[in-house]
Amino acid sequence: RRRPPPVLLSVSQTTPSTMIVPKKNRIAVYSLLFKEGVLVAKKDFYKPKHDDVDVPNIQVMQLMKSLTSRGLVTQTFNWQYFYWYLNEEGVAYLREYLHLPEDIVPATHKKKAGVARVGEKPGEREGAGEGKKMGAPGEGGMGGYRSEGGGGGGFGAGGRGGGFGGGGGF
Repeated sequence: RRRPPPVLLSVSQTTPSTMIVPKKNRIAVYSLLFKEGVLVAKKDFYKPKHDDVDVPNIQVMQLMKSLTSRGLVTQTFNWQYFYWYLNEEGVAYLREYLHLPEDIVPATHKKKAGVARVGEKPGEREGAGEGKKMGAPGEGGMGGYRSEGGGGGGFGAGGRGGGFGGGGGF
């Protein structure tokens, strides 16, 4: 039995076709991305819906792949999850695409107001600024743990032992 000859395809027939995403799905994904500033999707091409928006997961991944290739988002992939972070160019693009005013910014780009702390401030600890550093020998901490004169480590004889266990001579 003879095998039929292979069919030769032109370059235009071998390139993958682009996915057509309905405009309502595109707007839903872009709106969520602009609101949060980040987007997460599991790498599952057959998942019927994305976790956060009512759009097929593959359409979310394809839209984000397009934004990544245009340099509008930064993509990270870890443990079968895609993470996309919106950058400044992406904010400007989505603001124009979604017809949003300048005063609306993504949640990850908002400036935090002063955080109220309970307790002491970093510079108010006891002994701060008095030159007591962890590595300073003879001033407590870890700096003098092997200084001459021992310090009662119990290994060897008075800090003059070499090797493991101090002492020597077996």
